[in-house]
Amino acid sequence: MKFVAYERTLQGTGASRRLRIANKVPGIVYGAGTPAMIELDHNALFFALKKEAFHSSILDMEINGKIEKVLLRDHQVHPFRPIVLHIDFQRVDATTKVSKRVPLHFINEENSPAVKIDKALINKIVTELQVECLASALPEFITVDMINLAKGQSLHVSDITLPAGLKVVTHGKKNPVLVTVSEAAAEEEIAPVVATAPTAAASKGKKTEKQNKK
Repeated sequence: MKFVAYERTLQGTGASRRLRIANKVPGIVYGAGTPAMIELDHNALFFALKKEAFHSSILDMEINGKIEKVLLRDHQVHPFRPIVLHIDFQRVDATTKVSKRVPLHFINEENSPAVKIDKALINKIVTELQVECLASALPEFITVDMINLAKGQSLHVSDITLPAGLKVVTHGKKNPVLVTVSEAAAEEEIAPVVATAPTAAASKGKKTEKQNKK
């Protein structure tokens, strides 16, 4: 993905506040040289942040007519308003080693024996993995194929095919579970309500009541 940034000369709380009033977002680019103060168009950045690839892939940042390879590192948003307050990027090249959380894309759930034959429920325990790799090998996502998943089984990190050069950071867990399968809850049968005719005693009571009124 490509985005445009502009050099920012003014710093400080007051300068950042004025930028936000002007619909701009202050930011910084660090790594591989001197940190650079930047500003970005708020609306363009706000919609870019909604895209998965903006968070998990190497980005092309255009600044002063030149392209720099960067990686999104952090961003702050307003607690309850749809406003981006600040953003941080890291410069990278082919030799930069990075650690980044990468989303998982699950495929063939509806075609797996667990769902197609056993009508079981698929539980996605993990939706992203932290990986370490060279910046040039960082994928936008990792595919988890569930085509052979059956009832009673589960998928672990060791069961998926990782792109070359990728190492999963498991945080001390030997082989984290990604997906489990559970039986679907049995539907309760609801007995139909059948309207019954009034009993003879009830009918007699109504007649007596009418007679008393007369």
